[in-house]
Amino acid sequence: MRAIQVYEVGGPEALQEAEVDQPRPGPGEAVVEVAASGVNFLDVYHREGRYSLPLPFTPGAEGAGTVVEVGPGVADVAVGDRVGWVEIPGTYAERAVVDSSRLVPLPDDIGFETAAAVLLQGMTAHYLVKDAYPVQGGDTVLVHAAAGGMGLLLTQLITHLGGKVIGTTSTTAKAGLAKRAGAAEVILSSAVDDLAAEVRRLNGGQGLPVVFDGVGAHTFDASLASLRTRGHLVLFGAASGAVPPFDPIRLAHGGSLTLIRPSLGDFIADRSELLRRAADVFEWVRSKALEVTVTGRYALSEAAQAHSDLEARRTTGKLLVVPDAAALGRREETQS
Repeated sequence: MRAIQVYEVGGPEALQEAEVDQPRPGPGEAVVEVAASGVNFLDVYHREGRYSLPLPFTPGAEGAGTVVEVGPGVADVAVGDRVGWVEIPGTYAERAVVDSSRLVPLPDDIGFETAAAVLLQGMTAHYLVKDAYPVQGGDTVLVHAAAGGMGLLLTQLITHLGGKVIGTTSTTAKAGLAKRAGAAEVILSSAVDDLAAEVRRLNGGQGLPVVFDGVGAHTFDASLASLRTRGHLVLFGAASGAVPPFDPIRLAHGGSLTLIRPSLGDFIADRSELLRRAADVFEWVRSKALEVTVTGRYALSEAAQAHSDLEARRTTGKLLVVPDAAALGRREETQS
C-alpha cells in the first residue's frame, strides 16, 4: 500500500511517499482503511524530531475510516465499523493499524472528514476549556492564532460557554474569520508594538484570568504580561518553537501566576474518558456550537505541501490528507 514515510527527521521534504507492506493486526488491534487524516502541528513536531518516534515512521496522528480487519481478542469494534482515532501515529497512509481500545465509533451523522477534522483539536479544546482552565461566563480570554484550526474551535467554545474572546491573528482576512467565530476583539499581532498593553487596553486596563497559547516562543512573554494577579497561562503548543528555559520566579513577580503545559493524551488516558470527550465534541458539532471548516485537502503525495502551508501560516481552518486520490478528485470537481 501507499504511505508517507519519514526516514530522517527534518523539514517538509522529509515526508516521502513510499510503497510499504500492508499492516496486519496483532492481538487487540484493528486495521482501518483511512478515509481522511487530520493535519496537525503534532505531525510537524514528529517530523522535526521534537517529539521523537523510531525511524522510519508514518506520520499523522488523527484519522477516520472503516475497520477492515481485526486481530485476536478485539471486542470494541468489528469489521465494517466507521471509526476515528487520535494520538496514534500512522494515518498518512491508505491503511493504519490501531489499538482497538483507542478507536471511537462514529455516529451515523458524523462523516469521515468531519471526524478527521475535529477529533484531535475538538477534544483538545474540550479539555482546555473544561479542565486546564474551566472557562466561566463573563471570563475575558486571550486566544493566540485565533483563525487557525485550533483557534477557531477554542473561540467558538469559549463564546458558547459565555466567555469573551480577544484573539490574535496575523492578517486582516484572518481577523475576519476569528470575528465570525465569535471573537469580540482581534489584535493584528504585526501591527502592535506591545501586545500585552493592547490586551489590557481592550480589557479596561486590567489583565486577564487566562491565556490560551498554542504558539509558544513568539508569544510566551506577552502571554504572561497579559495576565492579572493569580492568572493562568495554558501553554498547549509551540507552533513558533519551544519556549526557552526560564526562572519560575517570573511567575511570582507577575502576580502569583500559574503555568500549565498540558497534553491531550493525559486527558483521554482511559477509554471511558476518551469516549466521553468525543461524544461531547460530536454533540457540539451536531448543535452547531462547533462549526468545522476544512479549508485544504491534500493527496498523500502532497503531504509535504500540507506541512509547508501549515507552518507558513498560509492556511486557516483545518487541513486534511486524503489517501484516496480518486475520491479527492471527485470532491474537488464537485466543489469547483
